[in-house]
Amino acid sequence: MNTQVFRAWSVVGLLFPVAMLNYLDRQMLATMGLSISADFAELQGASGAENFGRLMSIFLWIYAFCSPLSGLIADRVNRKWLIVFSLGVWSAVTLAMGQVHDYQTLYWLRAVMGMSEAFYIPAGLSLIADYHRGATRSLAIGIHMSAIYLGQALGGVGGWIAQDISWRVAFGSCGIIGVGYAIVLAFFLQEKSNRHEVAVSPDHGGSILPVKTFSGVHWLGFILLLLCFCLPSLPGWAIKNWLPTMLQDRFLLDQKSSGLYATLTTASSGFLGVLLGGKVSDMLAKRHLRGRTWTSAAGLLLTVPALAGIGFAPTLPLVVVCAAFYGLGFGMFDANNMPILCQLAPSRFRATGYGLMNFFGIAAGAFLTPLLGRLKDQGVPLATGFAFCAIPAVLAVVLMLLLRPASRDYETQTN
Repeated sequence: MNTQVFRAWSVVGLLFPVAMLNYLDRQMLATMGLSISADFAELQGASGAENFGRLMSIFLWIYAFCSPLSGLIADRVNRKWLIVFSLGVWSAVTLAMGQVHDYQTLYWLRAVMGMSEAFYIPAGLSLIADYHRGATRSLAIGIHMSAIYLGQALGGVGGWIAQDISWRVAFGSCGIIGVGYAIVLAFFLQEKSNRHEVAVSPDHGGSILPVKTFSGVHWLGFILLLLCFCLPSLPGWAIKNWLPTMLQDRFLLDQKSSGLYATLTTASSGFLGVLLGGKVSDMLAKRHLRGRTWTSAAGLLLTVPALAGIGFAPTLPLVVVCAAFYGLGFGMFDANNMPILCQLAPSRFRATGYGLMNFFGIAAGAFLTPLLGRLKDQGVPLATGFAFCAIPAVLAVVLMLLLRPASRDYETQTN
């Protein structure tokens, strides 16, 4: 038993740096905008913000469309090697991005990065969920997700490096680290030996969403979870991609300061949020079937006034406080998506299910990111867009409260 516990937590520990690099490598672009724009004519002038938005959104569109495929593949192959492949490819792309000298090459490298990064999250989360089938599931997922917020925070350091040294050095160093760590994973990461051994359907008594299909998935519940995941992704990607620029516009901050304020504030509070959300969710889930959905809804509710404050708060300190509350709430929500999916779907579907969730959530961000850039070019402040993003967050709270899983874990049928 002790060996099983050690192995379960070692998987979380081994995947922690992968999750960190997954977000660090993609997030740096948003914080190094001024330095990168100085080297590319397409990112300057009247359409510069829109083109910068396209540079970010091509990653999101490719990531979104590859996510369902990556989930399907992860449910059918050895996830260890899929993770090693994903990390190695996107790290090599990050290294190459530091060497480019034309906008089109940078654009297509971002597309390749989106494709390769899409194969990690569904595989990684489903692997952790298989190892943690008991009362530690949300905490284990939360610890893993905290690495994502650490990666976002370090993305702000990328803006600092870009301003004081070079944006090429930032990309190159992260790429080398990622390629090296892929080799480490090849030796130490292990697939779950008895994956998919349980494939039974739980009792649906007491659920208002009892519908099944031939695959055993609670499809009405899953569709509701898709919407709950998609709607908060609109403000989520607005924060990730445009908050540094908004702080530059409103408070005349330089690239280093805006990047650090934007990423360290939201990411550090998000780091706490996923740990808090994971722990609280595991405690509530022992007492009530809806413990995880209640924790997630509470986190989403916290983001609503925070988003309005980011848009309308008159001073930088107040905006920073609102950004911190947003990160805390979003982290509580973020820690519970895979655990809630585990209440609705069998193990054999979870990577596919999370891939579909990623598709809709990231497609929402891919739509909104260039739209905010275009509105900015037309004179609409980014702060206004942030404030209006509170509306989908409210809708997500309502839908999450309507979601009523039938069991604490689909596989074990523990009630």
